[in-house]
Amino acid sequence: MKECRDCCDVQSCFLCRLSLDDWRLAIKSHKKNFSIKKGHSIFKEGDPVTGIYFVYSGTIKAHKRWDNEKELIIRFSKAGDVLGHLGLGAEPRYPVSATAVEPSVVCYIDLSFFESSLKVNAALTYKLMQVFADELHDSRKSMLNFVHMSVKARIAQAFIALKSQFGTADDGYIKVELSRQDLSSFSGTSYETLFKVINEFTQDGLVEFSGRKIKLLDEAMLSKVISGDSL
Repeated sequence: MKECRDCCDVQSCFLCRLSLDDWRLAIKSHKKNFSIKKGHSIFKEGDPVTGIYFVYSGTIKAHKRWDNEKELIIRFSKAGDVLGHLGLGAEPRYPVSATAVEPSVVCYIDLSFFESSLKVNAALTYKLMQVFADELHDSRKSMLNFVHMSVKARIAQAFIALKSQFGTADDGYIKVELSRQDLSSFSGTSYETLFKVINEFTQDGLVEFSGRKIKLLDEAMLSKVISGDSL
């Protein structure tokens, strides 16, 4: 990571949006901004927690080691999201790794200032509580999906989840570009299986690819795949 200056407006990220106007002056004096190249790490699973990160621009993946060093992507974070909060607690270590999927900029504040920010800004504390609750719900749902869904269903679910989170551009493609390896890690399947299912979905007119860009052509049918009503 490389520290950068004048790359944050002290307005847009999770911390600034939910803090009092007067508190932003304190944020400005305490924060550090870093630019991260694509593929570079922000923190690694097991590292001690020194502070909290907020995504200013770009896309970050949170991932864990799984099954003999295979990677499982837990979630993607985009501009406006918080990173590193899962490491808070009695044993402050990051339970996941965070890596830039594309060139990104993050804001960093140390734990002491973060705790002060929570005490001063009620809206920030309440929103963070909601984030924890939502992520707990999503984690439980993902575990159930992993156990009960077929591989095709998990891949279809991954496509729909990406569209829901990132939206689509004017050309209909989802506004995030991911490698096939990241797609397989996000859907909890092997690269070879993902490749096979993508070919089937493409031949059936359900999805379209242009390099790393994804377009959903028949979301209704993908939903049927998820529910087990088709294919």
